[in-house]
Amino acid sequence: MAKLLRAAVLGPPGSGKGTICKRIAQSFGLQYLSSGHFLREGIAANTEAGVLAKTYIDRGMLVPDQVMTRLMLPKLEQLRNHSWLLDGFPRTLTQAQALNSLYQMDLVISLNIPYETLKERLSDRWVHPASGRVYNMGFNPPRVQGKDDITGEPLIQHDDDKPEALMARLRHYKELAKPVIDLYKSQGVLHSFSGTETDKIWPYINSLLSTKMHTQPSGAHPTQVP
Repeated sequence: MAKLLRAAVLGPPGSGKGTICKRIAQSFGLQYLSSGHFLREGIAANTEAGVLAKTYIDRGMLVPDQVMTRLMLPKLEQLRNHSWLLDGFPRTLTQAQALNSLYQMDLVISLNIPYETLKERLSDRWVHPASGRVYNMGFNPPRVQGKDDITGEPLIQHDDDKPEALMARLRHYKELAKPVIDLYKSQGVLHSFSGTETDKIWPYINSLLSTKMHTQPSGAHPTQVP
């Protein structure tokens, strides 16, 4: 049996985190755990953490560390015997330290994508708010313009994906991410990948995971959280 792997992908908005995570989950059988999915799930189920998170989201604020950890850590405790991959958590040093108290991470991937590429991707990005499904008008457009493929409901463009808000958003991401990246670098588990195209970065990530899992991809069928 392949050894368990606890991994996370870090990257700014528009870096292709979701695409990379889905490919890793599908190729290596890791459970894909998206913080956005668990936030929406908690809000829909009216859990204590979900209700708290909604009060911040409704005001356009980041969900505080203690709410995110209260939401994510119980999920991870239930998965002690599984390999998993985190997307969107940990986002801050406080979250990373809370995660460290439960698990020693085996692998953290950091995506370094040039600003111009991020700006281009995000200006073309439209989202289905209820599910979090993301479309890109350049390379992943919806089948019907302005409509979600599955529900047919309208897509929206977030104000903070617009170029004028993007610089501030990226600066904020870097401020929060730097201590997290430094922590994982000091633990010897950080691997950084740079580029402008996900398809060109993917073979290197695929090779790294193959080595880490001590096995080549076998077409495993993961339990996947969208």
